[in-house]
Amino acid sequence: MGEVYRPAEDSYLLSKYVNSLVYGRVLDMGTGSGIQAITAALKQEVNTVVAVDIKPKALIEAKSWANEVKVSEKIEFVLSDLFTEVSGNFDWILFNPPYLPSEGEADELSWAGGKYGTQVIKRFLSDSPRYLKKGGYILLIYSSYTLLYETDFNGYKREILEEKNVFFETLYCVRLSRI
Repeated sequence: MGEVYRPAEDSYLLSKYVNSLVYGRVLDMGTGSGIQAITAALKQEVNTVVAVDIKPKALIEAKSWANEVKVSEKIEFVLSDLFTEVSGNFDWILFNPPYLPSEGEADELSWAGGKYGTQVIKRFLSDSPRYLKKGGYILLIYSSYTLLYETDFNGYKREILEEKNVFFETLYCVRLSRI
């Protein structure tokens, strides 16, 4: 795998719901190739998108793709470790996090989410309420390998939009709203 996460089954599952649900001001956390940011920016109901990634190369590639499809004027690209450089509130926050349990030296930032696959997700969930508008939503992808429990979504109502069996795992696309 390369330095920038390439769209795969999880990306396309999330993109399906980005295309059908999002509007207003959107934050694409961990934009990678930019698929979610671009999908959102192509929608008339979306005003602006902030695309965030910890990897400079990902932002360069996402911006290049956004220029190709002529939506770069709707997208702001921000180098940030989760919310550290993000400001403002959003109607929708999109996140295809690194959700697989760590394998040690073979880990890549794009997929390894710590010992149980939850480290980045839990950091994200603890900080996200400050950036989500009242009545806003989060779209999140994770796997049956991710050791997430109902209590890990503390403060959020979880609605499973779709479960998709892929190889030896199940992917979950969920919509979170504040309780």
